[in-house]
Amino acid sequence: MNDRVDAWYLIQTPIDPRRAAELMASEQSIGSFKRVQGETDDVVARFGGRVDDVQVIANGDEPALDTAMPGIPARGQYASARVKISFPAENFSNNVSSLFAILMGNLYELRELSGLRLLDFELPREFSAQFVGPAFGVDGTRAIAKVDTGPIIGTIIKPKLGLTPPQIGALVEQLGEAGIQFIKDDECMTNPSSAPFFQRVDAVCDALERVADRFGQKPMYAFNISDDSDQMMRNHDHVVSRGGLCVMVSVNACGPSAVAGFRKHSQLPIHGHRAGWGMLTRHPYLGMDFIPYQKLWRLAGVDQLHIGGLQSKFFEDDESVAASGRACLNAADGLRPMMPVISSGQWGGQAPATYAALKSQDVIYLAGGGVLGHPLGPQAGVSALKQAWQAAVDDIPLLEYARHHPELMASIETFGNLRAERTTTHD
Repeated sequence: MNDRVDAWYLIQTPIDPRRAAELMASEQSIGSFKRVQGETDDVVARFGGRVDDVQVIANGDEPALDTAMPGIPARGQYASARVKISFPAENFSNNVSSLFAILMGNLYELRELSGLRLLDFELPREFSAQFVGPAFGVDGTRAIAKVDTGPIIGTIIKPKLGLTPPQIGALVEQLGEAGIQFIKDDECMTNPSSAPFFQRVDAVCDALERVADRFGQKPMYAFNISDDSDQMMRNHDHVVSRGGLCVMVSVNACGPSAVAGFRKHSQLPIHGHRAGWGMLTRHPYLGMDFIPYQKLWRLAGVDQLHIGGLQSKFFEDDESVAASGRACLNAADGLRPMMPVISSGQWGGQAPATYAALKSQDVIYLAGGGVLGHPLGPQAGVSALKQAWQAAVDDIPLLEYARHHPELMASIETFGNLRAERTTTHD
């Protein structure tokens, strides 16, 4: 039986890579810069981190990040290596904060490293079973949204800030009438003076009930409850009291303890927004890959997690986004799969590439401007998204499918050149 937590890192270092890995293993377990009283051989053997593998993959003259090693110039010999370090499972508490602290902790500050990135980790099954994980995941999200097949088509309230509760309610009602299946607050929309949280929830829920009365089903709306832990609980309870179906948490802003604690309280699916993800991953020799990132939030109990979007406005390449989606849908550590949330500059034109990359329709597919900015109105925007996904599933070229679907054709004509337009100065 494996009783160790395995972690894989990409490192760059001006010293011997194995020695650098040994320093990492010691730093995050029993080590200090000098053996101290009580640090016996038995303690080291039982609780010490262990270097299990070191594979040098490149050598270079430039450091990825500054290092404070004495005598090491800015230019020199720097080895890049993939290392595997394992830690005794008994070093960890059964909470996500403990994983964050040991797997990442002080490692990023070590002066012997000019680059460090967490690539992945694996937990013993007996240890991961102590985490509750997602309460709803993919199947629960579909059941509540009442969308059995196909992507869950959604949008985001725009503009991000400035609308009043009555204005937001009116927009939600319009979107509900258009057939939208999912709506969410933006990450900036928490409790602003223009739309105080409780007033916003009341206005939106009133609108959702009117939609349900007319059409028999209300969209799933993810209310951004992000706040201090106790206020998050109160925000959630108000959403529940008004018949809401989903809550949203900015996971990086709230932190692992707050999210995991809230999961034990929540009666609704948790929509995880990853605002701030770029600062954790954009440098190739710093931060972490999405694989361990989604594992940590899955263990904390998030049901739906943003992964970016293919051909989007963000920096990640398409394969990175696709790998993120596949990771969410993988039944990792015996916990429920999470529903990947695709957003950022989406309008339907990316549907064929997204479906081809994920080989799945288990996604929440969000388009803000792609719905609200459609030239024929929001209802046409929703129809265009559904048409684009149907074309993708049926393996029909988008333009060919659009010849018989005017809503999709209007989307192509309006949004088909968005990337170039973002870099063009407009007078």
